[in-house]
Amino acid sequence: MFTGIVEERGTITAKEELADAARLTVRGPTVTSDAAFGDSIAVNGVCLTVTALTGDGEFTVDVMAETLRRSSLAGLAAGATVNLERAMRADGRFGGHIVQGHVDGVGTIVAISPTENWTIIRIALPPSLRRYVVAKGSITLDGVSLTVSAVGDSEAGPWLEVSLIPTTLTHTNLGQARIGSQVNLEADVIAKYVERMTSGPATESEARS
Repeated sequence: MFTGIVEERGTITAKEELADAARLTVRGPTVTSDAAFGDSIAVNGVCLTVTALTGDGEFTVDVMAETLRRSSLAGLAAGATVNLERAMRADGRFGGHIVQGHVDGVGTIVAISPTENWTIIRIALPPSLRRYVVAKGSITLDGVSLTVSAVGDSEAGPWLEVSLIPTTLTHTNLGQARIGSQVNLEADVIAKYVERMTSGPATESEARS
């Protein structure tokens, strides 16, 4: 489990395309300082398992086809900047909100509005995620725990807005975001559990998913 508090911006140093997966090598001196084989590290909000450590601040992860389909990792190449966070320690501070590292979908940035002290970013939401997003609720964007400042619907579809302070822009890759950029979205798991408990027994397809 994670909290959405990014520890460092890492860099993808290599990407190997496999038959039904991809292998990423990522440089992240902070998150590898105490990492071991089998540990979990969130890469742009995707929980991945460390399969190798090089000893010079790099680690390797395998990304299966399902994860590539559901996230923006498929579109990343060597040189890309990614947000990194180690799994939360049981005795650590809960700085953000409950983040599983299980991406629900990909959103597209449709507007960026800088102000004097912060920047407002609007993201087009996949319609299937609209019901989980509420104003002042939590959302994870590329692994960053954020508060939804506004949510709405337009002719083009549902959208949400977040307000980013300078620290977030400086210490995460959201500061490099542009209109058209894609971001991994993870809705608040509490909303999903509430929906499940109030909607009756799970269907056969849900049980298999």
